[in-house]
Amino acid sequence: MKRVILIVLDSVGCGAAPDAALYGDEGSNTIHAVSLSPEFRMENMRRLGLMNIEGADAGEKCESPLGSFGRLQELSAGKDTTTGHWELAGIVSKNPMPTFPDGFPDEIIDEFSKLTGKKILVNKPYSGTKVINDYGDMQRETGGLIVYTSADSVFQVAAHVDSVPIKDLYRYCQIARHMLTGKYGVGRVIARPFTGTSGHYERINDKRHDFSIDPTDRTMLDILKDENFDVLSVGKIIDIFAGRGITDFQRTTGNPDGIEKTIEWMEHDFSGLLFTNLVDTDMIYGHRNDVDGYAGALSYFDSKLPEITGRMRDDDVLIITADHGCDPSTPSTDHSREYVPLVIYGKNVKKGIDLGTVSGMNCVAATILEYLNTSERLDGTVLPIF
Repeated sequence: MKRVILIVLDSVGCGAAPDAALYGDEGSNTIHAVSLSPEFRMENMRRLGLMNIEGADAGEKCESPLGSFGRLQELSAGKDTTTGHWELAGIVSKNPMPTFPDGFPDEIIDEFSKLTGKKILVNKPYSGTKVINDYGDMQRETGGLIVYTSADSVFQVAAHVDSVPIKDLYRYCQIARHMLTGKYGVGRVIARPFTGTSGHYERINDKRHDFSIDPTDRTMLDILKDENFDVLSVGKIIDIFAGRGITDFQRTTGNPDGIEKTIEWMEHDFSGLLFTNLVDTDMIYGHRNDVDGYAGALSYFDSKLPEITGRMRDDDVLIITADHGCDPSTPSTDHSREYVPLVIYGKNVKKGIDLGTVSGMNCVAATILEYLNTSERLDGTVLPIF
């Protein structure tokens, strides 16, 4: 049984893409920035070839890497979670998903208020942790909904659990998801419940829920499921693909939980794809410009890597990559337009192959479908690693 374990280290970019200036991200290099922290230790990833990737500049190179390695240049128009993961799975999004730097139009807010029966607060770009502390008291007093966005294509809805039960918040987000189509078709509607008291509000990260727009075309997940392979999701993969192409899933409370669930699933028989997203680097540290926290999260993943590789079978292939950047050392708290690293390891994978710069993150889908020998294929470079 051939198995591919695909792990996305969320937002771990490795240097500004050629068009980074168009996104205001000149000079961004997430992995280099966090490698300067005293909390950064990724010796296991170094052995696989991470530090040998062009532009990574994250430490001493390995003389004889155990894996193949390179960097991927995104072809899609955007730098967010949805477009990045979709491209890894085979969809190149030529048209950017809509963003709302001035907030959402009155017609959207008025309709959302009418359908939910709730007062709508804020409606502008905001830091998720700051908005609940600036408007949390008002939200609790009115019982309304905090609506905000970011540089990404998102419609985020926050409410205190004492005034809006989580199940109701999810229902309101489903209403927004059905509303937001066409020119208002944001990539994700995100439920953001929070708790706490005035001046000390905190988001309940493990109760966050993403309601994604349906993928615009077939992905490798659809193909694998249709051809009777297992497609196992760990973390927010199930949400990013709106449940499509998934045969089983496990949600997570954070990176440690996601790593453990990945390891547990590797101990069981399956044939196909195990697709994991580890979100803490982005959600908790990248968006808060916490360099040391980001470095610590990567170091923890690296410390668990031997447990992952130790559970690999002879025909298993491990692919570690990212979906975009989020350089925590820049003034911006938004995602950054960067190359993403690619490290591939397994007994069937050639050692020490420098893939250089690969145009298109969809090479990951093309290579996985080639390795699993599916009858249907997708566009993208099949990497010469086997």
